[in-house]
Amino acid sequence: MKRRTLAIAAVTAVTLALAAPPASATPTARPATAAPAVAALAAPDVSVSNVQAHLAQFQSIATSNGGNRRAGSAGYTASVAYVKSKLQAAGYTVTEQTCTTCTYRGNNVIAEWPQGPADDVIMFGAHLDGVAAGPGINDNGSGSSVLLENALVLAQQNPGMTKRVRFAWWNGEEQGLQGSKFYVNSLTTAQKGYIKGYYNFDMVASTNGGYFINRVTSTTAAPLKAYWDSLGLSPEENTEGQGRSDDYSFQQAGIPTSGYAMGASARKTSAQASKWGGTANAAYDPCYHASCDTTSNINATGLNRSADGVAYAIWDLAVGGGTPTNDFSVAVSPTAGGVARGGSATATVSTATTSGSAQTVALSASGAPSGVSVSFSPSSVTSGGSATMTVSASSSAALGTFTLTVTGTGSATRTASYTLTVTGGTGSCTGGQVVGNGGFESGTSPWTATTGVITNSSSQPARTGSYKAWLNGNGSTSTDTLSQSVTVPAGCSSYTLAFYLHIDTAERTTTVAYDKLVVQVGSTTLATYSNLNKATGYTLRSFDVGAYAGQTVTLKFTGTEDSSLQTSFVIDDVTLQAS
Repeated sequence: MKRRTLAIAAVTAVTLALAAPPASATPTARPATAAPAVAALAAPDVSVSNVQAHLAQFQSIATSNGGNRRAGSAGYTASVAYVKSKLQAAGYTVTEQTCTTCTYRGNNVIAEWPQGPADDVIMFGAHLDGVAAGPGINDNGSGSSVLLENALVLAQQNPGMTKRVRFAWWNGEEQGLQGSKFYVNSLTTAQKGYIKGYYNFDMVASTNGGYFINRVTSTTAAPLKAYWDSLGLSPEENTEGQGRSDDYSFQQAGIPTSGYAMGASARKTSAQASKWGGTANAAYDPCYHASCDTTSNINATGLNRSADGVAYAIWDLAVGGGTPTNDFSVAVSPTAGGVARGGSATATVSTATTSGSAQTVALSASGAPSGVSVSFSPSSVTSGGSATMTVSASSSAALGTFTLTVTGTGSATRTASYTLTVTGGTGSCTGGQVVGNGGFESGTSPWTATTGVITNSSSQPARTGSYKAWLNGNGSTSTDTLSQSVTVPAGCSSYTLAFYLHIDTAERTTTVAYDKLVVQVGSTTLATYSNLNKATGYTLRSFDVGAYAGQTVTLKFTGTEDSSLQTSFVIDDVTLQAS
């Protein structure tokens, strides 16, 4: 962390001292651990041993290069090489950006995981440089190592990404946030807009540390806070760190920021010692900017909690299965229709927001045959809205049945199917009733039925006249059928199949469908009824069968009954009316 002027640091220390209750060095028991949030369960557990192994490497680098990793030094250059080699081996796109305006010319390391939308970026950063006084292991090998191990875990897990994740290790932070300023100033306005949040990690393993979050009440801070809250830590605002680390460079550019810290030279209050343990009225990091900032100057518990909190944030913000992303569905009603040459038909395309927030959905269609056009009004909707789809056929349109794919395009692509039948003619409708002998009063023709189905038995009265079709009612295993071939005229505006159905049963269950009646047109099942649909008297049932305009199809009723307790399916007054 960059040191502020002595005067500012002194004011901070005095303010904290005045606000503190009487000091106590006795740690108290931690609060009971709360249940982790849902996204935390999905995030991996980052190995603190692996994080400490990176710290050991930074210690070794400092020891071999004059005892420090200050920007511009051989120790800093070696630190850059170590981080870069790990990231490249893991599959990251790694860029070294030379900070030409830094006091000590050196490189920022920028690593991007090459998945997720490039214009929707969550960025995590830490300064890689230390001060000349020592190896800089807590300040800031801790933040650098936490991010490095999280980057490697992300690559190893290789989950589906909803956002692009970018990591950065900064040069020249200790000289005034120089590397991060240089990077932010190098971005275009559009590139700055792509970064939806920047998270900074500076000194996250202070031995007498507290649990601090930059802009703790902000929306950006929410995932970081959620994780530490799940551990019962009750994190506080990072007052000491305001304006003193690389998040400030992004904040000044209007990019939302947050981050973890465990404190530098400011002193822990007695209230904080009671809450978190440690020593009241002592510095959070007693080795801040000193030669003793070595691997012995690390709070392993805090380091682990910081590493896992970063993983939680990555998975919550950018990995599929975290916070729900914006998504939607598309449906078409009716799902089928007929149109004659020279005519048109309409259907309603409905959308719904299935997760996240509403979004704009552009509508289109494919699969239309030659001479058929499809349009939408409006051509795009906000998910949750609907549009009218119009299918128009020219006088020379291809005849037959086709499947149209209706596509909604937004953050994802969603589709629905519409079955279109194109018939000959110019749209004129001959109309009328096309079912023969629908009241069953003229014998059995043109019906084909199981023997005894068409009957005038008084045991089940007809709705009108004397005859009806009575399927099943035997109280034993049986299958009865009733069918008729019908030609559906083309060019009409409506096509309605209707019939009256009475269901009488001796079954007592209210949950199990033992006996069933299936109604079909062609190969399509329009409805299935059972003993659960029993009712006194006849009930009118009707269906739109416009999908079969211009076709000859079979209308069929099939009744099945199990081995005991009768169910009667009684049908009368069947019509298929075109108009």
